[in-house]
Formats: sequence, structure tokens, C-alpha cells
Amino acid sequence: MKTDICTIENSTIIVNNEIIFESETEIFSEFAKETYKSLELNYPKFHKMDNLSKLAFLASEVILKDDDHCRTALVFANKSSSLDTDFKYQESINSQENYFPSPAVFVYTLPNICVGEISIKHQMQTENAFFVLDEFDENFLNDYSAQILQSGKADKVLCGWVELYQESYKAFVYLLTL
Repeated sequence: MKTDICTIENSTIIVNNEIIFESETEIFSEFAKETYKSLELNYPKFHKMDNLSKLAFLASEVILKDDDHCRTALVFANKSSSLDTDFKYQESINSQENYFPSPAVFVYTLPNICVGEISIKHQMQTENAFFVLDEFDENFLNDYSAQILQSGKADKVLCGWVELYQESYKAFVYLLTL
């Protein structure tokens, strides 16, 4: 059963068909900072995350809040993988100013790092997966999640599509239960 749905796009956050935050900015990094402050989040690691992780984190936070989610699994997908961060990492390699590429950027050159950040914040001790698909496939995500729930490995599954490349982004995240 699907409960609690969050969509983030065009500088707007909608939860269960209600706008909970809007911004005038068109730049994702600024929107993410404004959202973080507006939601009164307190997670200093947020400021070191790449943009994909920030998008996934914000969408997750408005659903998960501070409840106990140690038995909640994560199943996310997108199309671009971590391409936005990969390009930034490549730029740090090519830069004449930096002899060494940035290890702070390298950490985020895998898309599953964003589910790791969420898992750490909520002390999740369950399954997690991040798939790279051509397009959002809700049936695939739901079927995969149903297997996790039926196996008893988790009580809930946070599913979603978190796509970010340059200034184009969309998160569609929802919570599934049996």
C-alpha cells in the first residue's frame, strides 16, 4: 500500500498533494539550501553532499521525518546515474589549479551513495538498491519492493525516482507498506 508521496521539481516540494515549500530560485543548489533551512533540518553532512544526494535526502526527509525507520528499506532509481557529479569530478581532474582530483567529489560518483546517506541518517539496517533505468518504472520498483516486504526483511520501503542532471531535477518518492 502506497502512503506519503513527495514530489520535488521546479523549486517546489509537494507532499500528499499539498505544497509544503516553494522557492523563486531556479538554481538547485540554492533551492536545496533554502529547503534545508525551511524544514529546520539538523544534519551537517547535508552541506557536503552532491546535488543528487541532496535531492534524495530532502525528498526522504519530508516523508521519514524523525520517526524510527531502522526497518525501512530503500529502492531508488534514475536515468542519469551520478553523471552530474561525474562531470564535476572530471573537471577537478582536468583543472590546472588542482594537481589532485577532489576526493570529496569522488565519494559521490556512485548513485547508491545517496541511499547510503539516508540510511546513515535514519540508522536503517535493511535492504537498499539504486537502479539506473531508461525511464521511471513504478511497476518494477513496486514489484522489487514487494519482494522485500514479503521476505520480512523490512516493514516499509521508501521507493522513488531521483533524477538530477545540471539544473534539471525531479524527485518522486513514496513509502510502501504491506
